[in-house]
Amino acid sequence: MNILQSKLEEKLAGLPVSMAIEMPQGGWIGPPDQAQLRIHCRNAAALAALAAGDVGVVGAAIVEGHVEIDGSMRDVMAAAAALVPSDPVAARSTWWSRMLARSRSAALHTLTKDSEQIQFHYDVSDAFYGLWLDPRRVYSCAYYAQPDYNLAQAQEAKLDLICRKLRLQPGERFLDVGAGWGGLLLWAAEHYGVQGTGITLSRNQHAHVNRLIEEKGLQGRVRMLLSDYRHLQVDEPFDKLASVGMFEHVGRAHMQEYFGTLKRLIKPGGLLMNHGITAGGTDNEQLGAGMGDFIEKYIFPGGELIHVSAVLEEMAHAGWEMVDTDNLRPHYAKTLWAWSDALEAQLDEALAILAQKGNPAQAAKTLRAYRLYLAGCATGFEHGWVALHQMLAVMPDGSMTTGSMPGAQSQYPFTRDYMYR
Repeated sequence: MNILQSKLEEKLAGLPVSMAIEMPQGGWIGPPDQAQLRIHCRNAAALAALAAGDVGVVGAAIVEGHVEIDGSMRDVMAAAAALVPSDPVAARSTWWSRMLARSRSAALHTLTKDSEQIQFHYDVSDAFYGLWLDPRRVYSCAYYAQPDYNLAQAQEAKLDLICRKLRLQPGERFLDVGAGWGGLLLWAAEHYGVQGTGITLSRNQHAHVNRLIEEKGLQGRVRMLLSDYRHLQVDEPFDKLASVGMFEHVGRAHMQEYFGTLKRLIKPGGLLMNHGITAGGTDNEQLGAGMGDFIEKYIFPGGELIHVSAVLEEMAHAGWEMVDTDNLRPHYAKTLWAWSDALEAQLDEALAILAQKGNPAQAAKTLRAYRLYLAGCATGFEHGWVALHQMLAVMPDGSMTTGSMPGAQSQYPFTRDYMYR
């Protein structure tokens, strides 16, 4: 324990925030009355993980109640980022690890497992998400077109940016793959006059959006289906597609099937907006320092991040032509901090909502997991460990006369000024 204590004392000296650690057997490392952040360790394993910089393991210990924290989540994450011993995206894969990862990806993304995994995350509680999301419950990266935008304004700016990039027109058939609580689907219908279809695997989201469709009088113009994208059958392909915050759940082994399915659903010459989280490293299977394992266990079972270069390659293999790619990474950091701050301001109410399912101990675990997840992801985006890309692609129709320029073969004008007018 003396060696471990010496190592921890050395770690504490280099942190950007003052921290004190309560030892399992009693006593403190660092003065607790002067610390911005106090860590109460209940077992030696958590203490060893803290010394090693295995922040994902420490996070799991917090969720399970073996470690308690006193301090703001911003201070927690400043300390966690400093404790990570090396670049968490620097790991290099081998042919063997890639083969294992692909086999695991294939096994994790069957139709049944995908449905279970989506419901594990999104059906926690609509009221819980409603506490810290914007009023439209847009659960994806906002767009801070103006630095002083609040979260609601930034989310509306993101919805409108996607609609503009897709050049949505009245009467067009529009599909939102993984439509969440309907923010984009309803915005596109109300502001751009599309005939909208959304799909989700979450029963809570499906019921919520159908209530909104009825309340807004959009029956006949908008529909929300409880369907896997692979099962969706349509009489006529769509003019435009959007997939926002969804393809992270597809899995590397199913990327070809995913983009191939979207190809089946689009008209020749149509546009696709693929908006989602991408890996910060080109070769790592997941985030290091235990962070990937934490997210897999407590937040997004089956989630997989792929570098944008690999996503674009998979897209090209399916016949899509990338026409615009936009990295919004810092926007997602700001979005996540807004979510985190909103949750931190309502912890008692959040716990009461989660406890309505009748298991107070599980409710407390879920809340601890989400507190770490939101603030931890904000930190990851700030540091560039993960990124967020909007990838606009077209499905060329093969005609040299389609579009505003010879050879466009699509509705895309091959200029970008229209996106920001």
